[in-house]
Amino acid sequence: MKGWIMGKNDLQLKAINTIRFLSADMVQKANSGHPGLPMGAAAIAYTIWTRHLRHNPLNPAWSDRDRFILSGGHGSALLYSLLHLTGYALTLDDLKNFRQWGSLTPGHPEYGLTPGVETTTGPLGQGFSNGVGFAIAEKHLAAMFNTDDFPVVDHYVYAIVTDGDLMEGVASEAASLAGHLQLGKLIYLYDDNRISIDGSTDLAFTEDREARFIAYGWHTQVVLDGNDVEAIDLAIQAAKKDPRPSIILCRTQIGYGLPTRQNTSKAHGEPPGEEELNGAKLNLNWPVEPRFFIPEDVLEHFRMAVETGKNIENYWKIRVEAYQRVFPEKAADLARRLEGRLPDGWETDLPSFPADAKGMASRAASGKVLNSLAEKMPELMGGSADLAPSNLTWLNGFLDFQANSPEGRNFHFGVREHGMGAVVNGMALHKGVIPYGATFLVFSDYMRGALRISALSHIPSIWVFTHDSIGLGEDGPTHQPVEHLAALRAIPYFSVIRPADANETCEAWKMAIKRRDGPTALIFSRQSLPTLDRNECSAATLLNRGAYILAEFGTGKLDLILMASGSEVSLILQAGKLLASEGLCIRVVSFPSWDIFQTQESDYKEKVFPPDITARLAVEMGISQGWEMWVGTKGAILSIDHFGASAPANILFNEFGFTVENVILKARNLLR
Repeated sequence: MKGWIMGKNDLQLKAINTIRFLSADMVQKANSGHPGLPMGAAAIAYTIWTRHLRHNPLNPAWSDRDRFILSGGHGSALLYSLLHLTGYALTLDDLKNFRQWGSLTPGHPEYGLTPGVETTTGPLGQGFSNGVGFAIAEKHLAAMFNTDDFPVVDHYVYAIVTDGDLMEGVASEAASLAGHLQLGKLIYLYDDNRISIDGSTDLAFTEDREARFIAYGWHTQVVLDGNDVEAIDLAIQAAKKDPRPSIILCRTQIGYGLPTRQNTSKAHGEPPGEEELNGAKLNLNWPVEPRFFIPEDVLEHFRMAVETGKNIENYWKIRVEAYQRVFPEKAADLARRLEGRLPDGWETDLPSFPADAKGMASRAASGKVLNSLAEKMPELMGGSADLAPSNLTWLNGFLDFQANSPEGRNFHFGVREHGMGAVVNGMALHKGVIPYGATFLVFSDYMRGALRISALSHIPSIWVFTHDSIGLGEDGPTHQPVEHLAALRAIPYFSVIRPADANETCEAWKMAIKRRDGPTALIFSRQSLPTLDRNECSAATLLNRGAYILAEFGTGKLDLILMASGSEVSLILQAGKLLASEGLCIRVVSFPSWDIFQTQESDYKEKVFPPDITARLAVEMGISQGWEMWVGTKGAILSIDHFGASAPANILFNEFGFTVENVILKARNLLR
């Protein structure tokens, strides 16, 4: 074992260097990855994981565990090293398979793939902001269920955050909110190495980071040497005593130990190379061979986490058993919520809306359904990006969540769409709550990073997007979504539902609540929509199939299929009736969700869209992209493939051709 020259059996230093070189060996073997963060922040991670983190490697899903987030997900080798060393179901062979096809150790941590990974990180700032959501959920559940004698919800959120995280706007939004809410269980350690891919952070990031977080209302501390375990430990202890969220700025050296790359951007995202890696090992008195070397005493030291974690969880279970005896109803409700079981009868007595030509905006129907659900589902909570009166997402009769009222269920996220998105994802990942976040559909652009992560990680977040088309009127093209439905539909595993009326809106909310394996976007109108007469249309609401035959007009062989989502369904219904008066047989299909329809069996899909009926017209107040999949090569699309304009909605509908007369004209052209 060339290079093994430990002057003394310094177990702590050996353990830290084990983290460093397991990580560096992973990157070098893969010939891909980021060695700089793991080598520079190893002592920070060691301190958190051996002195503070309450977790059970044998049960990564234990509900009262502390959460650890590696927000700088590019340093994933650090997290995988810690997971293996402390006894999670991640083998040394998994580490050797870093960044390879089918491995449990992908380039950036992925929630749901690797045991012990709490959230998907890599897009910088997302993990930072998810942690705020974790802390909100913990604070809310603690307020709802803890008593003086039984703190059954009592855990911290730790994260290692980076220069890149702090530069991203999403982290700024979430940090501002966290300070306002005084989330004292949030403790972040900042890997302050002052190097980014371009070079020194002096190139673009020279603000006083500590002063910034003081202004946010955070507790701040500085550790001048990021390798000083005792100083880091004391700082974490102090952070735990403060009621504010904490950030500890730890001055580190990226690529610590690398002979020529330490403190340079070269250490960030490239394998060090054999010579450089061997030089680092010699610098830190580590054996050059074998690779992936773990001293026996180091492994024994780290694996103490298994027995310790098992004991900590067992003590918690004893506390919960006593809690169950004293507060059986509260204990049962807490268990149900943490397990993700919905309350009995949650679907009963939801609003049902009679046929009404005037109807109501689907956002208004959503507000009624949401409030009815909230009465039956104490876990349902959320809010808006400063648009609650417009989104109609306020839960009437319930408090808002504030520092002094954490039992509240209404959120003022402020004008912070991206931060809201990432925070809601964190709340959903934590479990015990069903969160939603709301804004105008056009502003989904501001939160797309969080939306994409919710789909990639199969997080059951609920997104409420109102003001869904040019129908919002006078606010004009800056606020009129045109390409947004297509953009959301393009995200894999992301369910998009645009209901046609109040009753479809109720069904859409039920679908979103039931879906626990991914996110759902509910798309609602500003303008009133007729509540459809479903007896006249001879069809029940089948929104859970994604698309369904709403009505058929005329007799004989089917001539034409009209299809639409949302507000345009009532438009094609009117057109269908008039076309039938000309002797045609017309089918009207309500098509609220492409992704749900795609999952249906082929027999059902062919029943709705018979392959031999090629005359098909789709109508939607958005870009046409994607509708060609449903209308085929011989069909047509009435869409808006340009930006809108500022005018009353009825004027815009006329000017842009969303009228009964134009639908009929398009249909006749198809049938010629």
